[in-house]
Amino acid sequence: MDPLTLLAAANAAVAAVKKGCQLYKDIKGAAGEVKGVLDDLKSQFHKKYPNPTNEQKIQYNEEVVRVQEIGKADPNNVFLQIGNDLGALMDAYDEIGQAFLTQEAEAAKVYAGKDSVGKRALTRVIIRSRLDAMFTELRETMVYRAPPELGDLWGKYEKMWKQIVIEQDEAHKRETAKIQIEAARQRRRVKKRKEDAVWVGAILFVVTWYVAVLVLIRTSHTYRGLYSSPWWSCVLC
Repeated sequence: MDPLTLLAAANAAVAAVKKGCQLYKDIKGAAGEVKGVLDDLKSQFHKKYPNPTNEQKIQYNEEVVRVQEIGKADPNNVFLQIGNDLGALMDAYDEIGQAFLTQEAEAAKVYAGKDSVGKRALTRVIIRSRLDAMFTELRETMVYRAPPELGDLWGKYEKMWKQIVIEQDEAHKRETAKIQIEAARQRRRVKKRKEDAVWVGAILFVVTWYVAVLVLIRTSHTYRGLYSSPWWSCVLC
């Protein structure tokens, strides 16, 4: 999968985490007060729209459903889902790193695609910049715009994340070196096979040429004139 597609997956995971944070915040804020929130919502709606249009009624009903869902939601389940979405973000980030690793390992090969070197480099810069921006935005959401327990979750997540990134960087370096070494070995094997093929071809050519010369000599008139009869046949002439 190409890095841009993986970036879209990472962006979707970030959006899911932010949505979960807002839902968790709403649940904590409306805990035990759903009925009061609905009554206040109804009062404010009729006060603001004495003669509401159909579209306004639809929006009101959608908000009522949202508040009711908040009242039914279990904050523990939402908290767990946020953790799962953070895990999806980590997976997407790691897959992007793997995609970049593959590109780096193949950097020594002749590129047969249509994109220029500059465009490919720019794509990598944009992806890394977007990832950094997403993490900054996500950190601000969880630390400063959500209940304290989500900020604590982000702190633990970030600590573990940094540890995994360091470990992955080391693993990627080892993997890159391994891939490059294997690629060099493969090139040497291919070169050796080509050299062997050249030698075999040369030997076959010499043997074929030698056999052809012998056949020509054997079938020539001079050869037949000299060796067509036994040496003692002249004695009987």
